[in-house]
Amino acid sequence: MNERKPAAPVLGGGGFLRVRMDLSYDGGPFNGWALQPGLRTVQGSLEEALALIVRRPVRVTVAGRTDAGVHARGQVAHIDLSEAEWGGLPRGHEIDPAAALLRRLRGALSRVLRDETGAIEVHDVGLSPDGFDARFSALWRRYSYRIADGPERWDPVLRRLTLWHKADLDEGAMNEGAAALLGLQDFRAYCKPREGATTIRELQRLEFVRGSDGVLVANVQADAFCHNMVRALVGSALRVGEGLESPEWLHERLLAGIRDAKSVLAAPHPLVLEEVAYPSDDELFARAELTRARRE
Repeated sequence: MNERKPAAPVLGGGGFLRVRMDLSYDGGPFNGWALQPGLRTVQGSLEEALALIVRRPVRVTVAGRTDAGVHARGQVAHIDLSEAEWGGLPRGHEIDPAAALLRRLRGALSRVLRDETGAIEVHDVGLSPDGFDARFSALWRRYSYRIADGPERWDPVLRRLTLWHKADLDEGAMNEGAAALLGLQDFRAYCKPREGATTIRELQRLEFVRGSDGVLVANVQADAFCHNMVRALVGSALRVGEGLESPEWLHERLLAGIRDAKSVLAAPHPLVLEEVAYPSDDELFARAELTRARRE
């Protein structure tokens, strides 16, 4: 992570400091990111661990809420702590508060996760620049999706991160169809709309590239994603790759804006949130305000 300047108190007062966390997780043991009563989630596990440290409820705000079974390699989140909580070490200890919090958080997570210790790893924590919001300040998010089309490419070692697809896929046709989806468009046909939320997104990248091992990897990047959007895009592209639909079909569905029996979601386990990008420090607040206005 790039070196960050000390944060000013979070807007709204109260003497709180905004702390950025960079983390990754194996989504397999979790019912997605967001809190769900009675279910293990990534957010719930993190908030339980933080509560053990600061002895009060702490809300974690994340860059991208992932579905059940979806993984993250480059997730970003933030929390708000008081100055006492940030620097609250026993007297005589001259330890950097970020290093101390990271150490304590890792220990608390191991207690919370127990049988799944290591499923969540917080790699870095630090005071964020003024105006930073993990969700609304983000410029874009990028996901990857691995597809092994044909038994000769099925690797049991990577089966939990790869879709095993029986039929060979034509990545040329998939990329031809995907190209027409790029740009600022209404992706209602490729997501599960939430009441009162917009489905307009800027899809910046959707491409399928075959690696040296023959595995097809989808790279999907947008300013933000609607619920189930990446899995819906990949699921529809698979129909084109199999020859069940023409490349033009992907754009035709976008224009129609409807979901039907052909709206199949690709399996969640190969999907990985790889990266979240942010603007320069002096543009963080403006970006957050612009994003909030668009979403509302």
